[in-house]
Amino acid sequence: MIRVFRHYISSAYLWLLLIEAGLFFFAMYFSSELSISWDASKDVFTASLVFSLLLTLACSAMGLYRRSLSTDDYNLLARTTASFALAIVALIVIYYSLPHFFIARNVLAIATILAFIGIMTSRYLFYHFANLETLKRRVLVIGSGKKAAQLNGVNDSFIHKAFTLLGYVALPGDHTIVPKHQLIPLDKKLIEITELLGIDEIVIALDDNRRGLPLDELLDCKMSGLAILDLMSFYEREQGLVSLDNLHPAWLIFSDGFAQGGLRRFSKRLFDLLASLLLFLVAWPFMIITSLAIFFESGCKGPVFYRQLRVGENNIPFQVLKFRSMYTDAEKHGAQWAKAKDNRITRVGSIIRKFRIDELPQIFNVLRGEMSFVGPRPERPEFVSGFEERIPYYRERHRVKPGITGWAQLCYPYGADENDAIQKLQYDLYYVKNYSIFLDLSIMFNTVEVVLWGRGAR
Repeated sequence: MIRVFRHYISSAYLWLLLIEAGLFFFAMYFSSELSISWDASKDVFTASLVFSLLLTLACSAMGLYRRSLSTDDYNLLARTTASFALAIVALIVIYYSLPHFFIARNVLAIATILAFIGIMTSRYLFYHFANLETLKRRVLVIGSGKKAAQLNGVNDSFIHKAFTLLGYVALPGDHTIVPKHQLIPLDKKLIEITELLGIDEIVIALDDNRRGLPLDELLDCKMSGLAILDLMSFYEREQGLVSLDNLHPAWLIFSDGFAQGGLRRFSKRLFDLLASLLLFLVAWPFMIITSLAIFFESGCKGPVFYRQLRVGENNIPFQVLKFRSMYTDAEKHGAQWAKAKDNRITRVGSIIRKFRIDELPQIFNVLRGEMSFVGPRPERPEFVSGFEERIPYYRERHRVKPGITGWAQLCYPYGADENDAIQKLQYDLYYVKNYSIFLDLSIMFNTVEVVLWGRGAR
């Protein structure tokens, strides 16, 4: 795992991206060299570079390099097909706009087939070899209680498992919950245990942090080259969240990140304006079609847009703008969570909510400065007041502007109750802590996957 602008990236998936980008490049290059019908004076290198870049971006947008991709979400063939379709559409647009980049149809067809075979082969080899035990980080946990036991399932759902948990060391007085067969007796020095097991890093997972640690032995391990992590850092790296179960004020005060204002605020605002204007240039035809569909479905009556009070930055309320997806009397009995198969949703509404088209008018909220393009989703005041009373640190998600899309939307399905709000808060806090333009771009690319797959929509 490597950290880029405070955001953790899987080194295994980064290598996979670079390898597949190379495969895409050579697929076009060899197809160009083999073709006798294409003008030999064309710049083959540039054509191959454009082909590789667009295919790699499309695969990224469809989540094929997302480290948190689960077994249930995987569906390699469908994601790869969608990625290639996106890339080919983009290539056609480029060919019409910039004829210099034109590629003969037979060359493009051969290159696409070779690239498809290449990515399927690389994926088979990647998931066959990358999950070998010898390539995983070997982790030893200090502690054997409840918090230590929770580490057992940290990466169970992921396609690529980056580490192997070798066992637990119980300290004197521990209330042991972990399976007995995973306990490692502290019958020799800690450094000797790590050398015997080939440990790469140690995670401190004590239920009571006031308990004494074998500091001298841990220092010996640290000086010998082993990584020593606390639970907060481990969860942040492995799951991309700030663990509420282990969060305490001192960690918030002394951890890196959470910086606001100055150059960061200026660059964020500039990014929001550019991203929103770009989205509007692409989305305006869909917005017009959606407006007409809502207007005619309602019998030329009722509003096309829906305004609703939401909580913004620093708890300042604002009116969020959306396409109306429910009947006009949908909340006559008060504020409610959206449900699966919600009978308040119109026929047009069910379509635009599935593909997040109902969120497009929030472009204007961004242009007005009430929202960011990327950030925690804005919640309703009726829900926020209760959450702030019952959920620790919930108020901290309002330190930044809410967004059209966000890290929690990529990592967690639609939230429909307070427990979901707690889970999503962990991802929102990770975003607030580790914000960068790089993270915003990553979220933007992966939002394509959310839209096309309809993930979490209700």
